[in-house]
Amino acid sequence: QVQLVESGGGLVQAGGSLRLSCAAAGRTAEIYAMVWVRQAPGKERELVTAISWSGRTIDYSDSVTGRFTVSRDNTQNTVSLQMNRLKPEDTAVYCCAAAYTVTVNYAGRRTSEYKYWGQGTQVTVSS
Repeated sequence: QVQLVESGGGLVQAGGSLRLSCAAAGRTAEIYAMVWVRQAPGKERELVTAISWSGRTIDYSDSVTGRFTVSRDNTQNTVSLQMNRLKPEDTAVYCCAAAYTVTVNYAGRRTSEYKYWGQGTQVTVSS
């Protein structure tokens, strides 16, 4: 299995930027896709972005397209989420999650596919 730890959350003003990181440990030599998911109080969990092992397949939710950028470094076992032009509605707990996959270019968009989850990091955007 793989263990995930997020970092980089915090408080930022609207229009600002934050960079989240997700560090993986354990069975990282295998192929795994990653997602960032967020959940705000009283709202449903939302998949923010998914990235394949190769990094060639990347999907973003409509709400963050053009503002957020996901990347990964498999040599360091990290996945990062650069968040720019943040809005108050981006306020949520952000979690990363991993799923072992058969192919290097697969990145599922269903959170139910992802078995391993981090604890999450709080992002608060003030207006």
